[in-house]
Amino acid sequence: MKNILLTSLLCSCFALIAQHPQPDKMNTSKGPLEIQPVTHASLIFTYNKMKIFMDPYSGAEAYKDLGKPELIIITDIHPDHLDPTTLAALDISKLKLVIAPQAVVDKLPENLKKIAKVLENGKTLTESGIKIEAIPMYNLPEEPEAKHPKGRGNGYVFTFGDKRVYVSGDTEDIAEMRQLKNIDVAFVCMNLPYTMDVKQAASAVLEFKPKIVYPFHYRGKDGMSDTEEFKKLVNAGDSGIDVRLRNWYEK
Repeated sequence: MKNILLTSLLCSCFALIAQHPQPDKMNTSKGPLEIQPVTHASLIFTYNKMKIFMDPYSGAEAYKDLGKPELIIITDIHPDHLDPTTLAALDISKLKLVIAPQAVVDKLPENLKKIAKVLENGKTLTESGIKIEAIPMYNLPEEPEAKHPKGRGNGYVFTFGDKRVYVSGDTEDIAEMRQLKNIDVAFVCMNLPYTMDVKQAASAVLEFKPKIVYPFHYRGKDGMSDTEEFKKLVNAGDSGIDVRLRNWYEK
């Protein structure tokens, strides 16, 4: 009976752990970096044991057993990026700082607003040894009624030691993305009608040439974008780019 119960418990634990892809690990000149996909646009960087939560979303259960954030970084005001319910449910006992554009900070609950730092497009700050650059993210053509007007939200470039990591935020195929240099890892969105399609995303990646790219934020109005097609297009243009496909959505 004990063996049956133990086996059942182990299987349950495995199922819980298996909800997320295994984290990817890499070395930097100033310590190890771990990348954990969570869901949609949400991911966790663990840098020298410090947890950085990007756009925490979809409820506390998605973050079970993934640690406590010391930094929270938010890209935009939409509820799949700024999710008050998830923010309220997280264990923030170790949280030092929230970094976000002004439009996001304005909407934060008061307890987080007190420890928030505004970072606008084109600005840079350094926190806990990590350089963080705010990169524009917006829709084309630039129109007042656009879902993502220029200047409201941020993409980000993080410098972890000698590694530069780009997180696109909700953007289309903009010049600021194509002009990025020396990107080691990129997270690139692709979901119509909110951001860009697979071909636009692949074309941009082939111009700024990250060493590793993860397609993420690929659930659109009509279902999932074809990430296999994205990989095919990128590698047809440059076989040296490591396109990493991960399951960002529970089946």
